[in-house]
Amino acid sequence: MLAGVLAMAGGLRYMSGYVSVSSNVNGRELPIYCVDTDEKKVALSFDAAWGNEDTGKILDILKKHDIQVTFFMTGGWVESFPDDVKAIHEAGHDLGNHSENHKNMSQLSDEQKTEELMKVHEKVKLLTGEDMELFRPPYGDYDDNVVLNATKNGYFTIQWDVDSLDWKDYGVDSIINTVVNHKNLGNGSIILCHNGAKYTAQALESLITGLQEKGYEIVPVSQLILKKDYHMDVTGRQIPD
Repeated sequence: MLAGVLAMAGGLRYMSGYVSVSSNVNGRELPIYCVDTDEKKVALSFDAAWGNEDTGKILDILKKHDIQVTFFMTGGWVESFPDDVKAIHEAGHDLGNHSENHKNMSQLSDEQKTEELMKVHEKVKLLTGEDMELFRPPYGDYDDNVVLNATKNGYFTIQWDVDSLDWKDYGVDSIINTVVNHKNLGNGSIILCHNGAKYTAQALESLITGLQEKGYEIVPVSQLILKKDYHMDVTGRQIPD
């Protein structure tokens, strides 16, 4: 997995050169919002920062449909629900980093950014043996330094181009319609959901079938994004070289 030299310092890893491509577009560092691909694939992702009442139900629905997705988890959530972290991992889903304390990363020093990334990284590795490589900044908040810091620490920074708005608690039908009929939905889209939102578990089955009826295969973020030989456009779309 690691391309480049891994140096450990105080339990933290620094891997400059691990991500060997540039995320710089017109002088700005961009996270990955979506991927340019001819394949009808989309990635479904869940941010896990607070409750877990519906995590089991979500995992059951995903298992029923034989689908793997990505869970971006905070350190607090990992610490509170270690059995759920293990269940997510054992079911073959991506484990993603959502920071230790769900802070606005752009307001932190470089050292604090690394601490926010690597504290949860080490917790997940201890539980599962997994070295995470996908990072979603809390609140979608980033600047150049956030992306560069994540890259230095071995992470691809992941945003989304389709927001389910499940966190607004508009209801089951709203979640389904928002995603399936979203103006940005297309090959290579990354869809944002939350495992702790009020109606997400209830909407999930119809959301899955709605995407499948449109011909989309649902995959984890790790199976959608390009990890080498790509460049970015101004919208944060990965384009293969």
